[in-house]
Amino acid sequence: MPASVKILGISAYYHDSAAALLIDGEIVAAAQEERFTRKKHDAGFPHQAVAFCLERAGIALADVDRIVFYDKPLLKFERLLETYLAFAPRGFASFKTAMPIWLREKLFLKDLLLSELKRYGKEKIDPARLLFSEHHLSHAASAFYPSPFDEAVVLTMDGVGEWTTTSLAIGRGNRLEMIKEIHFPHSLGLLYSAFTYYTGFKVNSGEYKVMGLAPYGQPKYAQTILDHLIDLKPDGSFHLDMSYFDYCTGLTMTSAKFHDLFGAPPRKSEQALTQREMDLAASVQAVTEEAMLRLVRSAVAETGIENVCLAGGVALNCVGNGKVLRDGAAKNLWIQPAAGDAGGALGAALIGHYLHLHQPRQAVKPDAMRGAYLGPEFEQADIEHRLRAAGAVFSVLDDAALCDACARGLADEKALGWFQGRMEFGPRALGGRSILGDPRSPRMQSTLNLKVKYRESFRPFAPSVLREQVAEWFELDGDSPYMLLVADVVEARRKTMSEAERQLFGIDKLNVPRSDIPAVTHVDYSARVQTVHVGTNPRYHALISRFNELTGCPVVVNTSFNVRGEPIVCTPEDAFRCFMGTEIELLAVGNCLMRKEEQDPALKLNYETAFELD
Repeated sequence: MPASVKILGISAYYHDSAAALLIDGEIVAAAQEERFTRKKHDAGFPHQAVAFCLERAGIALADVDRIVFYDKPLLKFERLLETYLAFAPRGFASFKTAMPIWLREKLFLKDLLLSELKRYGKEKIDPARLLFSEHHLSHAASAFYPSPFDEAVVLTMDGVGEWTTTSLAIGRGNRLEMIKEIHFPHSLGLLYSAFTYYTGFKVNSGEYKVMGLAPYGQPKYAQTILDHLIDLKPDGSFHLDMSYFDYCTGLTMTSAKFHDLFGAPPRKSEQALTQREMDLAASVQAVTEEAMLRLVRSAVAETGIENVCLAGGVALNCVGNGKVLRDGAAKNLWIQPAAGDAGGALGAALIGHYLHLHQPRQAVKPDAMRGAYLGPEFEQADIEHRLRAAGAVFSVLDDAALCDACARGLADEKALGWFQGRMEFGPRALGGRSILGDPRSPRMQSTLNLKVKYRESFRPFAPSVLREQVAEWFELDGDSPYMLLVADVVEARRKTMSEAERQLFGIDKLNVPRSDIPAVTHVDYSARVQTVHVGTNPRYHALISRFNELTGCPVVVNTSFNVRGEPIVCTPEDAFRCFMGTEIELLAVGNCLMRKEEQDPALKLNYETAFELD
């Protein structure tokens, strides 16, 4: 065994391609390809993400001991073929669409991957260095191995991997063993995606909109879902009635029988939202939460292990995660911040390290993810060079002056682009590539949605709060560094609503200030909390601390630095373009501060229609 063990993990060819690099088990780098190509959910081979990982470590691909792909294409092909045969001839349209791609590319994935990897050096890749994990095993590994637990049960819930849609594993030390699975077509993730499609949002990207819409509605269809669509058992296992779904045989998610059950065809994208969509969202959210609770309770009861790790796309349902935490069956809960397919690249690398090479493991506290700040960063001199080349006008300030100027801008209700340190891995901006605002402003939520993000007005924003003061503002007294837990605003910070305000329905609830921090308080008093830790992001912690000194509020609005349909910004140039294409008023990139009024008006861009809607 070489003195230093280097493992590269890759996920690709479905959505959210990514690469991750381990050296001696330490996560050195991880990034999604979309950030480099500027193509949302880019599914292509992650050429630039791989190049970044190698460059970050200062190594060549020839130095890597193992390259691990996150799933097994032959098993996935088997599932597709068996599904088409089982539903024949109804699946022919879907079969005809999928097969040419499989026969041309995916079925011979090992050859394709070896061909793609050739571009990183003249040396031919030894096929023995290329390994394949299984999809759910990759997810489970991404959750257990970076967690702070020596022993844990690992619950993975998503749409579908090869065959598996829900799995339970046990992790102990450097070992990870799958003990239970639920197989396609029965899928909690695909049930949620069916309602995403039916309510008019895009599958594989709009599920979080359904979650955000749910508090505006009532779960009046929840029993209908439980009576007709899903047979949910007390232990959380489930079975779907496939006559209501079309994803096995057709090119849509739901069938005519589904539409008849709920009394209308699917909402068309961008049509006005009605109370009905809000009630549907509330209903599928309630059913999903109940399934998550039952699965976790039964896993803990069956194994006697009270440490629980979550991964898979369903683990990004932070409302459900919050309910699991408060339920108490899991004494300790840890969720992989890149819980979707991008995180599969990290899980694949971890499998290569621990399960293939049998390296020892020592659990790290608070976890091994480094705050998820695993992407590219830029030196100050490079930032200044890049911004000058882009035509930016900026001042260079020391750390204290930068935090003071930005905190004062926030207190004046300005929108601030905040580009600092390493880019986050996963779908959440965590104070590395963020747009920030004043949570005390009743106008901030609407301003950021409509004038900065160019997205639907109902979408909630998350609070970033100093870890030391989280319990003074939210019903949470623990760590939530990855914005994956929802907690309510504490009673002392809530505002009393009038009788008329309490009677409002749907979107009419939006403009009623509910707390001292209305911009981050959802209509049900909830908030998707990020705790900010001085150890993982000292500059972000310093900014919020200065804002707290000025305002008495240790909370800021935090949303990802992009517009609707655009990947989160990666480079200083991306940040400056987004700044000039929106109504963001201040931009801090490293120690450079830009004010909108000082920029060349000729550089202003129309960002509202620059990207395909998500």
